[in-house]
Amino acid sequence: MQKIQNSKRIIAIVLGLSLLMSSFLLGLYLGSNNNPEINKAASVDFGPFWKVWNLINEKYPNGRTADQDKVWGAISGLTSALKDPYTVFFPPQEAKLFKDEIAGSFGGAGMEVGVKDKVLTVISPLKGSPAAKAGIKSGDKILKIDDTGTADLNIDKAISLIRGVVGTKVKLTLAREGDKEPRIITIVRETVSIPTIDTELRKDGIFVISLYNFSENSASLLRDALREFIKSGSSKLVLDLRGNPGGYLDAAIDMASWFLPMGSPVVKEDFGDKQDMQIHRSKGYDIFNKNLKMVILVDGGSASASEILAGALSEHGIAKLVGEKTYGKGSVQELINVTPETSLKITIAKWLTPNGVSISEKGIEPDVKVVPEKSPSVASVPEGKNKVEAKDAQLDKAIEILNK
Repeated sequence: MQKIQNSKRIIAIVLGLSLLMSSFLLGLYLGSNNNPEINKAASVDFGPFWKVWNLINEKYPNGRTADQDKVWGAISGLTSALKDPYTVFFPPQEAKLFKDEIAGSFGGAGMEVGVKDKVLTVISPLKGSPAAKAGIKSGDKILKIDDTGTADLNIDKAISLIRGVVGTKVKLTLAREGDKEPRIITIVRETVSIPTIDTELRKDGIFVISLYNFSENSASLLRDALREFIKSGSSKLVLDLRGNPGGYLDAAIDMASWFLPMGSPVVKEDFGDKQDMQIHRSKGYDIFNKNLKMVILVDGGSASASEILAGALSEHGIAKLVGEKTYGKGSVQELINVTPETSLKITIAKWLTPNGVSISEKGIEPDVKVVPEKSPSVASVPEGKNKVEAKDAQLDKAIEILNK
């Protein structure tokens, strides 16, 4: 009797396993038909992955890591294989922090950072920010954030470490060109108010517009500044994009449209072999006559939308570029929800100038290269002493060109 019961159990288990396997194979078949990527993955050997998965479970001594956390880690490794610092997977906690930071829930140092030659680098400190007041400069290489080395950090993780509660401090270990030893700068985090634009009509009749970012309202602010320029009666314009880390693409296209005829290419969006190249064109406001003389100031802190605008106006012969080579941030990212709690920020395209120059690979070279003269930084001058005003060799060269 016992043997008969055992036989029935075995038959039931076998039938159950058969049904389970049939369901799995049916699901795999249906899934592969609905998702062609599974068919592509079928040619990849996942054996090493599962071997390492099992070895971790069997041998790793410091407690058991949740399987779901290992999945998040595997996806992060998948994105890092692209060797693109701007493509990042956010597990649940990091995804929440990223969304909070976008919403402005945290204080910070007030600077844009990027990856240059595989090193975390300051693109630009924002005007009047804690970083600027502490003496941070464009081109500073960030070696440590507090006690965390940056060599293996993706850019978004680095940003999350720099940002924090208003009033707290963050210590940055920096390598600066010309320094023999790294320098340590401590910054008190603040709620950063980002300036957008300043205007000045100089005594010599040259009108200067300083644009600090490409925010949502920057295009309308530039329109107002250009109206002020026209009312001044001047025909000589300096657009200062030094230290401008960029921002909205639409703002750059709208700004270029004030100077270019309808349909002129402003920037090309290259998706590789994923889809056809998209050309973003001028809306054709084109309000200036041929009497306009224009110089755009750029430097290593001019990035992204700054490079798009400078490249377009230079290649169409509207403006001369004076200063230093721009940063070279010419990639487009899209934020995609992977699950309700996780997200992927992935590079989907690269920017090219109207003439096809890759901004990411080459940056924008100025027509006239001018290296700024070195002078003591404001932060290095003791309290109570006269501040040393730096001579602005780049602006001086722009004025010289406009007055010729």
